[in-house]
Amino acid sequence: MMHQVPGAISPDENMLAELMLPDQTHMRPQDWTMFFLHKDGAAAEDAEERRELKRQKKELRDQQRQAGNTTDEDYSSDDDSDGELEGPPLMYVLNLVNTKHDPNEKRGAKTQAMAICTRHTFLHIYKPLLLLALDDYFKNPSQEVLENLYNSLNAMDISLMPRLSLLEQHVLQANDVRDLFVEKYEAMIEQRLEEEVAGRTDTPPESPSRIKYSIPRDTHEFESKIIYNDIPIPVKIPTAPAAETVGDFSLVQLVQTFNTPHVTQAQPFALHPHLTTAGAYTHPIIVLINAMLTEKRVIFLGHNRPSGEVAEAVLAACALTSGGILRGFTRHAFPYTDLSKIDDLLKVPGFIAGVTNPAFSYHPEWWDLLVDLPAGRMKISSSIAPAPVTEGANFFAQHSKDTHPDPTGDMAFMQNIVASIESRAGEQMIRSKFRSYIHKFTRVAAAFEETVYGASSLTALPPTEIEKPVPANGVAKRSSSSATGLSKPLKGHGYIWPSEEAKLRELAATTSKIEGWRSTRSYYAFIQDLATEAFMKEDPISPLSSTSDLYDISQKNRTTDIGTSDGPRPYLDINHSLSRLQTLRLTPQEAAPIYLALSQYCTSYNTILELLSYAPLSEAGLFHVSLGLWHEDKRVREATTKLLERVRRHPAGRVWFSRLGGFVKFGFARTSNELKLKPQKDVIGTRD
Repeated sequence: MMHQVPGAISPDENMLAELMLPDQTHMRPQDWTMFFLHKDGAAAEDAEERRELKRQKKELRDQQRQAGNTTDEDYSSDDDSDGELEGPPLMYVLNLVNTKHDPNEKRGAKTQAMAICTRHTFLHIYKPLLLLALDDYFKNPSQEVLENLYNSLNAMDISLMPRLSLLEQHVLQANDVRDLFVEKYEAMIEQRLEEEVAGRTDTPPESPSRIKYSIPRDTHEFESKIIYNDIPIPVKIPTAPAAETVGDFSLVQLVQTFNTPHVTQAQPFALHPHLTTAGAYTHPIIVLINAMLTEKRVIFLGHNRPSGEVAEAVLAACALTSGGILRGFTRHAFPYTDLSKIDDLLKVPGFIAGVTNPAFSYHPEWWDLLVDLPAGRMKISSSIAPAPVTEGANFFAQHSKDTHPDPTGDMAFMQNIVASIESRAGEQMIRSKFRSYIHKFTRVAAAFEETVYGASSLTALPPTEIEKPVPANGVAKRSSSSATGLSKPLKGHGYIWPSEEAKLRELAATTSKIEGWRSTRSYYAFIQDLATEAFMKEDPISPLSSTSDLYDISQKNRTTDIGTSDGPRPYLDINHSLSRLQTLRLTPQEAAPIYLALSQYCTSYNTILELLSYAPLSEAGLFHVSLGLWHEDKRVREATTKLLERVRRHPAGRVWFSRLGGFVKFGFARTSNELKLKPQKDVIGTRD
């Protein structure tokens, strides 16, 4: 280790130097690697933050216990896992190794490596900088080259990048619309121009103009530039980076690597309840997801492959299993490691590691799943621990003989993924589909816990879901919703199956996988995230919350919201309600309360965003909601029209409305005209 700027990155310089020079690097002129450092620059502050999160989680558990939502057993091992879940933020390292042959050198070549350590998960944008800087270092091996690179990186301007809320990030991640939330970029530019005119910027204004500030062609990325040696290098920063997404990788490539051998010449897996949920011929990608969900030890082997290719596969697997929803994978991931660190690696439970040395494949006791990248095959270890017998397995024992060809739906899901890739679907679309898959898994797991254990740690039930006892005097207290003239809050939560038989069949087939997940880091981290969202959400456990007027895209002029009542609105589980419309064959009488509740709940900017987040454009968008325009009840048609009108005027909802077909827009226009003519009809006494 020759130089470190601005100071020592790691106290163990030998370990850092070994990671920067991977195995067989002298065989290639260039190689990229990525690895993580567990470095803490503010231990005291992080420890205090962890204690505060733990206190908030305990308060939420107490609230749930008082409401009868959960039991002490549900959190029996929760507190013990806090030390594993929380910790200092990771330091992500992007490393470049160059080998230049020179007969004047002692061994005929000179090998140098340079790395950038950052908290930014989008470290792949720094690759052009490393290429230039390492080339300069070969010419002038001095610390000044590193200092110049350090100053250039930290001078990058991201002041015009909009800060998106959690809901806005979810909506942007799940859809590939290139101009989504473009109004936020426009607002940032307007604000900058106003500051320049007023002279509030550090640099004197030249001639305030929109020309020097451009709207990005794709709002998923913020376009900036880094000046290195007077050379402007353009970079694109992800506007809404998903959880557990580090660097640049391709889920499409990962799927194709293992799908082709599986389709052309399928090989059976050794059966394991946690991994082979669809039998011996479970799709390899599903086996990989199951292994990581149940915290198995996973080795990615890339013999005779660049270490950068292996590292990208590890990072892709972490993002694949996380879906942007779960976390706890990258903290225990080792995108690249070697034999010299095997002792430390085996101390980490449920690691995900990338290696290039084939010696790992000869020791099945070191891993539970071996992912062979060159061969496109996976192998379950003969030394893997058997799945324990659980209460859930005993509960669904009578359903184990079901002969349904695809009880979990995993085969149909992978067929859909492969068909999407073959039809040239983009990377964003494939990530969105895997996100929906992981989201479904968490909802199925919540239903499993409620079915087997009577309550779920993954669901915080609102008061509307809890039956309150009748007082001793026999007079029930009048609800606030009835007092304000609102419709009765619509009950219901959780995942929806087309039938009770389908529910029991899928729960029985997924039992071992869910039970394996319930004792992992990602499970407890998910509970923590739900608790954090509950505390961040306005009035999280009340059945009623305040409505707010919609704002136009400039956020300056208030817009009168059609059909918005000036009072509280009833609580609604939007995801559950949409699932009922999409999955079940409801009668008009059963569907009417859902349309009315959706219209009454989705009256503000955030509630409409919540609706859009559960209706991605890749999954029919708002088509099922728009069917309310042809309901037999006039009130339902009017309520649906008012809801779609709010969506049409919403900055993001305008995209969803524009994707509705011409027949839907005809029905919308027809009912809108009826609403405009309604006052005149009432005056002259006409009847509908």
